[in-house]
Amino acid sequence: MDRVSEPVVTSTPSSVLEADEPQVSVRVDQDLCTGDGLCVQYAPEVFEFDIDGLAYVKDRDGELLTAAGATVGVPAGLRLDVIDAASECPGNCIHVAAADGTPVAGPDA
Repeated sequence: MDRVSEPVVTSTPSSVLEADEPQVSVRVDQDLCTGDGLCVQYAPEVFEFDIDGLAYVKDRDGELLTAAGATVGVPAGLRLDVIDAASECPGNCIHVAAADGTPVAGPDA
C-alpha cells in the first residue's frame, strides 16, 4: 500500500518577508519645490499637493505629512516611480535614500 506523504509546511523565508518592507525612504524639500507636479503624476500614492501648491509625502495610510523634513518609507512596488520622480523633478527637491542613509536619487545622489 502506498503512503500519501503530507505536505511539508515551512515558514516563509525572511528574505521574502523583507521584500515588501521599505528599502528606501523619500522626503521633499518644500523650500526648493516648484509645484510642477511631476512627482504627483509619477507616484500619487506617495506625493500630494497641499493647499500651498507644494508637494509633500504621504504615509502608508494616505495621510499628508506637512512637517518640514517628513520622510516616508517607499513600498517596493513604487520604488522606481519615486526614483523617476526625483530624477525628473525640475526643482531638484526630492531626496530618496537607502535604508542606511545613502542617497539613491535626488540632489545628493
